[in-house]
Amino acid sequence: MDRPLTLANLGARAHHRLDGTWPRRSPLLPRLLILLLALAGSIAVAPAPVAAALPPWHGGVSTWRPDVFTTQGTWLWCTAADVQIMRNMTYRIAEHSRSNQQRYYDYMRTQNRYRLPASDGVDPQGWAAGLRNWVDKRYKPVSHTSFDSALRSAVRSLRRTSRPVGLLVARGGHAWVLNGFTATADPAVTDSFTVTSVNVTGPLWGLQSRTWGYDMRPNTRLTPAQLRTFWHYAPIRMTWEGRIVQVQAVPG
Repeated sequence: MDRPLTLANLGARAHHRLDGTWPRRSPLLPRLLILLLALAGSIAVAPAPVAAALPPWHGGVSTWRPDVFTTQGTWLWCTAADVQIMRNMTYRIAEHSRSNQQRYYDYMRTQNRYRLPASDGVDPQGWAAGLRNWVDKRYKPVSHTSFDSALRSAVRSLRRTSRPVGLLVARGGHAWVLNGFTATADPAVTDSFTVTSVNVTGPLWGLQSRTWGYDMRPNTRLTPAQLRTFWHYAPIRMTWEGRIVQVQAVPG
């Protein structure tokens, strides 16, 4: 049976004599090898895709503008108002209609993981579905057992995607927007960074306004230690119980 035809034996098979002997010299074989090498050298290799350039790092990130804020239309619509705020931040618009909040809320209720009574509103899965539908298809619920790892994940997402992050606060009963932070180094390029401050926005401001609590003035700056007192999810008996829950645009 003939040997399989490969580049290694192509020249040899081409120069096998009819009498079964091999010539002492195979003048075509060196020429063939030279031709193949020349062709290989002339083939242009496509460069690896270049990652999308991030904005220059200047010690922090902010998606805040004064015209992005909107107060939630009812006591239950915190996640719906946050979708509106995050959409305003992402697309640089200023849309504040109550009818859209109603539309976001009604849709997210249908996307909940759990069958919640109307008084419990929207769960993290439902909120993520609303953000995917109206803001960015990369939004997903993300949870951690450690506050520090949750915070580092949140700011890294914000830096790498320029998309605000949703925070489940007040034991899962309320929703805030993480719309800015400062850090000692760029989270997009190193793990050796410390978050020094965060900026958060709660949609209850205007319906229930507090200097410290639920909700503070939009774009309030907090230290990580201060944020820790608000950001937790318990003791609601769900898959996220006892964890630190956020809804972030997960970088692809």
